[in-house]
Amino acid sequence: MGAVAIPFVNVNQSPAVLQRAPKSDGIYATHNFIGTAHALRRDLFLRLEGYREMLVHQHEEEDYCIRLLGTGYITRCGNADPIHHFESPRRNWQRMDYYGSRNNVLYAWHNVPLPYLIAHLGVTTAKTLVYQLDPNRLWTRMCGVAAAYGMACTGRCDRQPVTKAVYQLIRDIKRGVPCL
Repeated sequence: MGAVAIPFVNVNQSPAVLQRAPKSDGIYATHNFIGTAHALRRDLFLRLEGYREMLVHQHEEEDYCIRLLGTGYITRCGNADPIHHFESPRRNWQRMDYYGSRNNVLYAWHNVPLPYLIAHLGVTTAKTLVYQLDPNRLWTRMCGVAAAYGMACTGRCDRQPVTKAVYQLIRDIKRGVPCL
């Protein structure tokens, strides 16, 4: 095991417990963790060179999880008592929209192997732009997507895709397919 997604509650949003394993007996893999509640193995974090610097704010956790899986380690759902997370009342949604959109595309660019890349980028771009179809936020998302494609096309970010087997496994985990 390389990381644990610790259960938590977004107190200001809902009483729902997130990132908890479905049962307390057994190990359940997940494709991601929320940065507010996780534990990482230091040795693996250093070996993978941590989070990618360019993925500042949004999606660096998912990128780390797929790279971790590529080295043979999983991210598991925790089963401890949940922590209580209080989001900042001053969240900058414009910043989150920009970097979230940009980093969605960069995640695919960095990690998705050929021949899946083109389809994955197309679906990711479309889903990112139509997410919560709010015209006031669409322009910021478009700018984030354009920035990602600009970075990829000008060589400012290297492709280091995982293997096809790792890509398929992370997709299965994301869909909830039991993995042995």
